[in-house]
Amino acid sequence: MKKRIAVLASGRGSNFQAVIDAIAAGKVPARCVALITDNPKAYAIERAEKAHIPVRMVDFAAFPTREAYERALLVAMQEARADLYVLAGYMRILGSEVVRAFPGRMMNIHPALLPSFTGLHAQRQAVLHGVKVSGCTVHFVDESLDGGPIILQTCVPVQDDDDEESLADRILEREHECFPEAIRLFCEDRLEIVGRKVRVRK
Repeated sequence: MKKRIAVLASGRGSNFQAVIDAIAAGKVPARCVALITDNPKAYAIERAEKAHIPVRMVDFAAFPTREAYERALLVAMQEARADLYVLAGYMRILGSEVVRAFPGRMMNIHPALLPSFTGLHAQRQAVLHGVKVSGCTVHFVDESLDGGPIILQTCVPVQDDDDEESLADRILEREHECFPEAIRLFCEDRLEIVGRKVRVRK
């Protein structure tokens, strides 16, 4: 039986589209059952509607406190009944209650080779530090900031004339390959978390 996945996205949703396309092409044995977004203006909503994927809106601005928002988000995620929750440009740090509800079942992609350059503006940090290689990391989500067990990493050379935007564009191209691959491994039951590491079964 195909795994059920739900995607959380806040913006244009290009990684969300990469996942949709990989599923449609038969590369990922999954069914996307929901887009969950905190932004009513997110272009990801249009992508979901074109693919006939239900949209669950949890607009941060509609809640009086962060705690109220977190409770509503948790309910939306639980109602999706997904096997895997995919953070594809979801621009809010998830609270402990949400993270603890889905151990080993939430996956994020980050535009750097973790543990380097956590948090926002990772591409800018890479350029400012003058590193020669950057890339992207897919990892399971835990209560740390971008510190969960690493599933996959892909390298992207940093060119001498790169700025934040040009590096971000090239990293994003690799994200579109790396993220569906990590999701595929999960859906094939090939990922095993052992301590702080992820083993990939053959």
